[in-house]
Amino acid sequence: IMNMSVKKESNTYYGAEYRSHAYYSYGYYSVCMKAADCSGVISSFFTYTNNPWWDEIDIEILGKNMTEVQFNYYTKGEGNHEYLYKLGFDASEDFHEYGFDWQPDSITWYVDGKAVYRATENIPTSGSQIMMNVWNCKDHDEWSGAFDESALPATAQYKWVAFKAYEGN
Repeated sequence: IMNMSVKKESNTYYGAEYRSHAYYSYGYYSVCMKAADCSGVISSFFTYTNNPWWDEIDIEILGKNMTEVQFNYYTKGEGNHEYLYKLGFDASEDFHEYGFDWQPDSITWYVDGKAVYRATENIPTSGSQIMMNVWNCKDHDEWSGAFDESALPATAQYKWVAFKAYEGN
């Protein structure tokens, strides 16, 4: 299990990030994770590139509500595709599988093997790195909740990560 924490040392906050060296394209991406339970802390799994432009596909658990997950994506730097899905469980209490199926014409997000949301417009096209991170989102209370420094260290756990490419990728 990979543990990634947000902590404070002296007057500085630290988060953690994992990023693949390789770039990946269309396929199925998944992770088995347990979110950090702390208001104002984001636990994530996503793809990202900034070359030749910013493309990103997100799974983010926002610290203000452990019973929801936010799906989002950016295409050539354009975002505003956020969707909140009610999980029916607390994402910080146990490991669950989160994933997305990225195809040229759609992205379908999954929770514990069940398709729960689909986007079909302005889909990202650039090969991207696989990333996971946990970080404090101080001063963005409306998005992630008021940052609760008293709950630090806040640790997200990652049991496994998988990618399955489509034929021809």
